[in-house]
Order: sequence, then C-alpha cells, then structure tokens
Amino acid sequence: MRDWLIQIRKEKKFTQQQVADGAHIDRAYYAQIESCTRNPSMTVASQIAGFLHVSTSLFFSEHISEPFVTALTNSPIIVAHCDLDLKYTWIFNSHPDFNIENVIGKRDDQLDINEGTTQLMNLKRAVIDSKSSVRREISFPLSDGLINYDVFGQPILNDSKQIIGVATVATELST
Repeated sequence: MRDWLIQIRKEKKFTQQQVADGAHIDRAYYAQIESCTRNPSMTVASQIAGFLHVSTSLFFSEHISEPFVTALTNSPIIVAHCDLDLKYTWIFNSHPDFNIENVIGKRDDQLDINEGTTQLMNLKRAVIDSKSSVRREISFPLSDGLINYDVFGQPILNDSKQIIGVATVATELST
C-alpha cells in the first residue's frame, strides 16, 4: 500500500474518483496505484503529483539511485522538499523521530512545535521571500537530545523559473 498517497488524498478530502479525474486517469487504475498493484508511468505519476501538489519523486523513492542511497542512508544528512505552504512534498533520511508517512503533506509546526521548528520554517520563508539560498545553524530537541544542524535551503523552480517550493539539506553537527 502507498499509505502516504492515501493519507494525502484523505487529508485533502478527495475521493479516489476526484484524484483520478484530476489526474485524467481511470479510477480503477488510480486504486491500483494506491494499493501498489500497479506502478504509474512517469507521466501518470506527474499528473497525480501535480493534482495533489506533491513531488513526483515520491512515487519512485524506492528507485533512487544506489550511490545516493548508499552515501546518505544512516548519514547525518537529511534532504527534503516542501511546497510554498511549507508542507513537505518529499523527504529522505529523516531523523528516526519522523516517519515519512507522517511527514508528507504536513508543515514542521504540525509535526512538533519548538524553537527549532520555528527557525526552520523561518528559513524556508526567507528562501521563498528572497528567492535565494539561505543557510543557518538550527537546534532541535529530539528524542536523543538537543541536536544541532547546519541547514541549507534553496528555491525549487519550475520550468518558467517561478519558485514552487524549497529544498533543504540539514547536516547534523558534532557536539
């Protein structure tokens, strides 16, 4: 099951039929995509992602290139994308406190409220407002203590060079 897809659809209060119509595909095909009995083509994944305002790469995250996965899995680096509403559209290698299925479609302040999440949201807003990269050190209170990250954010642009979101890379700093 693609639980993250079902969760996003339900949070947006869409039926399978509404998503299928919005993506211009058959509802039965969409149901098979949700249940993982069929994988969408890049075009169909893009149509569904566009309708739901998430990253197309979510459909193919299990197929990320091996060198990328090998280099970053269990590393002190978190990579993420969010939309202009600061809702996560993709995340890789998140801290164990956060499950991808609970993160996608949510803002940081919907996951936890603390000084770190406030600073992270401010960084993302600064990237959107300035349309340029921003870098800050941010501390987060997590289950394994206060963790400091070097967070780098940069705009995500569409083909027309309009900002559509923010990409962040957070590197855990040694204490």
